[in-house]
This record gives sequence, structure tokens and C-alpha cells, in this order.
Amino acid sequence: MNLPENYIPILIQAAVGLGFVIVSLLGAHFLGPKVKSEVKDQSWECGVESVGNARTPFSVKYFLTAILFVLFDIEIVFFYPYAVNFRELGVEGFLAIVTFVSIFFLGFFYVLKRGALDWDK
Repeated sequence: MNLPENYIPILIQAAVGLGFVIVSLLGAHFLGPKVKSEVKDQSWECGVESVGNARTPFSVKYFLTAILFVLFDIEIVFFYPYAVNFRELGVEGFLAIVTFVSIFFLGFFYVLKRGALDWDK
């Protein structure tokens, strides 16, 4: 049963997370360096001088690999409830997770067949 007191740990965790963000932002603002100069205000990344257009197109394979990583990384999140309750879920839960994994494997094999992870092409 969902009673209001069951949500107290979630609210505490959300408050701690939000409090950490606020304290970090305020701490960085008040404790951070305040000296401005032309050199410090220049944009840079990894110590390399920025030359050329910032809108240089990236390969689609880069974005596809990033999206696939996120997709398969998020898939792991859905295994947690099953791992916690696998005894209570029984055979029905096992079949549901096998179906879930098989759908992801079909997608993964489709991506492999299409050559999305081949960097040499």
C-alpha cells in the first residue's frame, strides 16, 4: 500500500541531492576566482587553440555510437527491479525479462548487420 510515510526516504534523497547542487553552485560562485583577464576569457578546450568553424559536422557514426551506448546503458537500469524481486516474480517474470533482453539483442544484431559500429567504413 502506498502510504505517505513510504515516500519519506525518496523525499529525503531528493532534498539531499538538491541541497548538494545548491551548495555546490553557491560555493563555486562565492569561493571561485574573481579575476578577469583577456586570456582567461578566451574559449579553449583541452589546451588547443580553437581555429575554424565551431559547426564542423561530426560523423553520424559518432552520434549513433553515443545513442547506442545510452540505450544499452539505460537497459541495465531495468534489470534492477527484476534482480531485487526475481523470486517473487517466478517464471512469469523470467519470461518477461527474457523477452525484454531478446528485443534488445534483435536491435543490437540489426545495428551490427547494418555496420553502424564499423569505424572503417
